[in-house]
Amino acid sequence: LDRTILLRYPRTRSSQDSDTATMKSFLLAPLLVTSTVAFSPAARSLAGVSSQQRSSLSMLPTNSNDEDRSFYPFPTTNTESSLSTSRLSAKPPKSNEEVSDGSADLRQLLGVKGASETTDIWKIRLQLTKPVTWIPLAWGVMCGAAASGNYHWIWNPLDPSGSDVMLGLEDTLKGFVGIILAAPFLTGYTQTINDWYDRDIDAINEPNRPIPSGRISEGEVIFQIWFLLLGGWGIAYGLDAWAGHDFPTVLALSVFGSFISYIYSAPPLKLKQNGWAGNYALGCSYISLPWWCGQAIFGELDRPVYFILPILYSIAGLGIAIVNDFKSVEGDRQMGLDSLPVAFGIDNAAKICAGSVTFTQLGVAIYLYSIGETTYAAILMGLLLPQIYFQATLLLPDPVANDVKYQAQSQPFFVFGLLASAICIGHHDFSV
Repeated sequence: LDRTILLRYPRTRSSQDSDTATMKSFLLAPLLVTSTVAFSPAARSLAGVSSQQRSSLSMLPTNSNDEDRSFYPFPTTNTESSLSTSRLSAKPPKSNEEVSDGSADLRQLLGVKGASETTDIWKIRLQLTKPVTWIPLAWGVMCGAAASGNYHWIWNPLDPSGSDVMLGLEDTLKGFVGIILAAPFLTGYTQTINDWYDRDIDAINEPNRPIPSGRISEGEVIFQIWFLLLGGWGIAYGLDAWAGHDFPTVLALSVFGSFISYIYSAPPLKLKQNGWAGNYALGCSYISLPWWCGQAIFGELDRPVYFILPILYSIAGLGIAIVNDFKSVEGDRQMGLDSLPVAFGIDNAAKICAGSVTFTQLGVAIYLYSIGETTYAAILMGLLLPQIYFQATLLLPDPVANDVKYQAQSQPFFVFGLLASAICIGHHDFSV
């Protein structure tokens, strides 16, 4: 690789134009106000939360009008009248049973199906954050750092004499903190709040999850949600100060992402009830937001392409999110969730998935070719071909049976294509 790909020296920061700064403030101020209101505690009593019984029945909807046990915006009782106990009597799928291959404890820590049922509260808390989902966020932050063109390696094997060890150490630590923000804190918050509002459907699809099984109390779940949310915002503000931002870009992105996570899972909007809005919100959260976070830590979001490219990849993320819906079609149908497999049927949803993933990457490759980056365009096309093969042999024939296998074999090519595009943008000279 060209040494300029691996080692880029910081661009000179020009003094920001006051009108631009004012425009940013006007654009983001309503978002910050809205998000602050959405996550503000209401004047309600907390009595009864800590004494809630750790019984699976306590997690299910009741007809009691007990608002005093709520902590806004996370009510401890489900008030949706459309729910019925007959829905909760559905037979859970066998895939939720504890596996016997010796991996049950590891599955529990990663937050995936087939996990063991531990009573260790710290392991349960970790399980709620689903660490297996942290990887895409960490990768997204690294892609953003690469796209900035300002990340310094501790040691450049192609030019050892040009390495700056101290600057490389600082950038490494800064990137690590960015990953901690995006993965354990804000993704952990997202997964916990999703489990909280999905506790009724999980009683059908995944009854062994910590909340519907009663292995963690309602008060403990709510505390975890607030701890991860506010802790993440604090880290984001610290990163802005570290990067010397005049405007807290990382904090604004974190608040926006947290708000999207909330309306994705919580009524009345509950974006996940709509297959298109929900899956795109998921794709944006896993690709665009961590990319922008990583790029803001090391550089500036000062060109349209820095927004357009991640947004395009988020369309591919929509397709990837559809794959996760195949396993819960029955529960979604019973609970009235309009996921794409429910709305269009499994076969049509698989075609939508394949199309969004393929045509988005094809479009990015064409764009890279149009700006003269023919090598990167060829690399991206080379990484796309195996994905098309796995779509034809695994996804389209039987998406329900092959969902995990397809993800495992296809996604590595997708994520390396994502990184190649980011490196290309960081390397490209837009002044020409």
